[in-house]
Amino acid sequence: MATSVRRRIKILFAASEAVPFVKTGGLGDVAGSLPAALRAKGAKVSVILPKYSFIPEEYQGRMRHIADFYVPLSWRSVYCGIEKLTLDGIDVYFVDNEAYFKRESAYGYFDDGERFAFFSKAVCEAIELLPELQVDVLHCNDWQTALAPVFLREFYQASEACRNVKTVFTVHNVKFQGQYSDKVLADILGLADNPTAAGQLYCDRDSINYMKGALCYTDVITTVSPSYASELQMPFFGEGMDDIFRRRSNVLKGILNGIDQDAWNPATDELIPLKYDADSLELKAQNKQALQRELGLREDPERPLVVMVGRLTNQKGLGLVRYAMNRLMERGVQVAVLGTGDKDQEEAFKYFDWTYGDMMSARIAFDNALSHRMYAGGDILLMPSEFEPCGLSQMIAMRYGTLPVVRETGGLQDSVEPYNKFTGAGTGFRFTNMNADEMADCLLGACEVFWTDKEAWTKLQRQAMGTDFSWSRAADEYLGIYHGLHPEIIRYDQKR
Repeated sequence: MATSVRRRIKILFAASEAVPFVKTGGLGDVAGSLPAALRAKGAKVSVILPKYSFIPEEYQGRMRHIADFYVPLSWRSVYCGIEKLTLDGIDVYFVDNEAYFKRESAYGYFDDGERFAFFSKAVCEAIELLPELQVDVLHCNDWQTALAPVFLREFYQASEACRNVKTVFTVHNVKFQGQYSDKVLADILGLADNPTAAGQLYCDRDSINYMKGALCYTDVITTVSPSYASELQMPFFGEGMDDIFRRRSNVLKGILNGIDQDAWNPATDELIPLKYDADSLELKAQNKQALQRELGLREDPERPLVVMVGRLTNQKGLGLVRYAMNRLMERGVQVAVLGTGDKDQEEAFKYFDWTYGDMMSARIAFDNALSHRMYAGGDILLMPSEFEPCGLSQMIAMRYGTLPVVRETGGLQDSVEPYNKFTGAGTGFRFTNMNADEMADCLLGACEVFWTDKEAWTKLQRQAMGTDFSWSRAADEYLGIYHGLHPEIIRYDQKR
């Protein structure tokens, strides 16, 4: 049995994107925020990313070249450079290969399977070859890093630097799994002659699945909310992987993501007209008036302003909104939408904007500053998602006292406490089924509280604004997982 030692546990966080270097979705926010929260809790955390050519020059100019080597990728021997910079006390390593990463965007290329197999293998090589990169736990994220746990087990167990590395794999969205022809087993992965590995990568007769490999090989599986962890074990949500999630449910844990509570704080937000907090909600009313004016909506404080901020896709339950729109307009509810997405959804909301005049606004754009003003000026956030692994908009809205109306799924269910009219408890409103009338009933029920019980509404706003969505909470849960994998390392709490 290993001798117990009190020290900082060493985590390498592998991801295909991270704020502030590159972001295409929620993974970028997680990889940009969670490592800092872990460091604040006493862990030694490093991050490793691809070195994309479009990373802002302000960061590229600060990178130092610290190593280069060749990565074995089946019959290939591929160049890999390692660049490093330290940002806010966290060492960030960048895997450099221009043939793979000198592109206009992070994803969407014919050779993505090869690009991210290379990245996963380069992560393993870096652990083995860089003396400064001592790792206790490799934390991988989504299909782009899913092969790293497979490679570690199959190719690196003879390496002293690698053999004791434990792995955690986080599923951010199971819809994206990295499925490719089984030809990559021999041509890229070098695993065609390994029946154990090949058997755990196949997803049908002639294709393999990178995420399936991670789910089978990793020591612990996490996902981004407790409810999503339960949903993944059901055929409707599991996207063909539900049997593996059920089989490995003993090592599956859902941890609700956090948000950057400094960036999303109405008391300090420079992007909103008037700063406010839970004790000055009268200033929020002025933000609402300013938003109504900016969006060309009727300036009426007694009309509930329902906002939607995010991607305009079917997953977000927009079919329900389209079906219910006329009913909402007849009841005098204002609706404002901000986002881009599927063409048919964009056209539908443009039509509503034209049809309903000063009661409906659709801004088909990505506009970060306007999103802040909408969170600050809205009364209600509507988020009727078909599925939602975690969701960030509902947490941000609550920070701004904008009460969410959500469907009971994934992180929406875990983050929004439904209003109880008898006790006054709650932070928002929830409905259960993918049904437009049920959604409209729930939303209009929220509007009824807004119209008829201002005291209860204000209490709900203050309760929502006081909810803890910091990354500190999530970091504590992740540290519990890491130390469970290495019980010989006694938790070291950093002195403040």
